[in-house]
Amino acid sequence: MLIGLTGRNASGKSTIVNWFSEKGLKTASCSDSIRTWLAEQNIESTRDALIEGGRELRRQGGAGVLAEMLLQMLDGEDAVIDSIRTPGEVEALRERDDFILVEVRASSDTRWQRSQSRARAGDPLDRETFIKQEKAEAVAKDAAGQALNATAELADLVILNDATENELSADLEELFLKLK
Repeated sequence: MLIGLTGRNASGKSTIVNWFSEKGLKTASCSDSIRTWLAEQNIESTRDALIEGGRELRRQGGAGVLAEMLLQMLDGEDAVIDSIRTPGEVEALRERDDFILVEVRASSDTRWQRSQSRARAGDPLDRETFIKQEKAEAVAKDAAGQALNATAELADLVILNDATENELSADLEELFLKLK
């Protein structure tokens, strides 16, 4: 079982990854590939560096390179993958017959509130910047950029995540039973 997650910033992807991890699935992120590359370049893994690092790796290795790197690391294991941000990554992951792409959706207001409450490094401090970042990640300016809109269109399932964590857990439990 290989579950991929895509969605906007603060939609709840990390919460879902943690939930599946507790069920015994290995966890991975397309960002892991970028972090490894950034460390080799002696560059700190800030949000901006991750975005630009992902672009650079895609320019060098093609649109699916981050996912291809993860598939080699996973070697067929059951896993949940976070931070799928391009159709090329989806295409690469579909090489595995057991891959399913899940889009995690939450309203802009919900995501803004979550972003503020979690206070992660790199999260915007004002709503205007939050919206600006979101627009920049929605549609790729070139083949190396993030394309969340086009990636979401490829989703096999959508999880609506505007409710409580308990409600999300119930939805995930139902999904997990279907996927087993």
